[in-house]
Amino acid sequence: MEDKRSGTTTIAIDAMGGDLGPAEVVEALALAYAQLPKLEKTILVGDEEALHPLLAKAGLGQEGRISVRHASEVIDMHDKPLQALKRKKDSSMVRAIDLVKAGQAKVLLSCGNTGSLMAGGTIKLRMLDGIDRAALASVIPSKEGHFVLIDAGANPEARPEHLVHNAILGKIYCQIALGIADPRIGLLSIGTEEGKGNELTHSTHALLKNVSHLLNYQGPIEGFHLFQNHVDVVVCDGFVGNVVLKTCESLFLALKDYLKEEITKNPLRKMGALLSMGAFKAMKTQLNPDYYGGAPLLGLRGNILKAHGSSNREAIMNAIRIGTEIIAQDMNSHILDEIHQANETLARTAASAG
Repeated sequence: MEDKRSGTTTIAIDAMGGDLGPAEVVEALALAYAQLPKLEKTILVGDEEALHPLLAKAGLGQEGRISVRHASEVIDMHDKPLQALKRKKDSSMVRAIDLVKAGQAKVLLSCGNTGSLMAGGTIKLRMLDGIDRAALASVIPSKEGHFVLIDAGANPEARPEHLVHNAILGKIYCQIALGIADPRIGLLSIGTEEGKGNELTHSTHALLKNVSHLLNYQGPIEGFHLFQNHVDVVVCDGFVGNVVLKTCESLFLALKDYLKEEITKNPLRKMGALLSMGAFKAMKTQLNPDYYGGAPLLGLRGNILKAHGSSNREAIMNAIRIGTEIIAQDMNSHILDEIHQANETLARTAASAG
């Protein structure tokens, strides 16, 4: 068995959960070792009889930084989360979570069942001190600059203090993923004026103003602000965030299909499309969701990255890149420090108000 201390630079990868299978994961790992100098050890978790030939085919058969941990089962996308965790204890996802829990890996990356991953991570790893609920952070591409949406679906019934924690989690993840030193924080609501919104946003707004020494809080924002570069972190509860995330994803796909259909309707439009190819490529690069291929489940005593089930090798490679940055910048230590400061401030405010 590995020394637990070796997990400080190790990423565990659930190789079996994605729609494209373990071959795509292995090809992503080959890209990662070719392009990411910070990447050190990785543990592929899954069927070793399938993984070893794939590693050899990808030229990674003798790569000493890669090891394989056998798991005989796979949690499918249609499995019910809690039932799957109980019945498939030798699944690649559960075994990978166990590696993080045991300290043998610092980050877990999975393209598998989202509900099972969030439930398993929360149950097995538990919350960081001072945090009650985990939050899912997703980077959304936009024209001028990407932004972090948090919570994107982990906690649909949040309280105001949970959203304050989300703001801190989102701030620190934005610093790591987007490289923004002092991210602008916005609270998603139905208006920017005082009094707009519901009780949750009213109470959260008041609390966020109280911790403004920790956050570059810009106040409430509306939906049409999301893609106008008003803020770098958009804070909301998991119900609203998941609706926003899925709406954005479906809108991007619909626009892509519509544009493709329209520019191929006749030869003249096809010629115009050829002349505009440079613009299309630039737009595709800027709006490419694969560049931030993993959404972290933040607030746990271990780092979990959830990638889309349909993630290709580029998306998985970029999720690995995010994992290396999380390790290199010791994300959870920064989270603990700022959560502690925020909780002390909120406690003092509540005491003086009482």
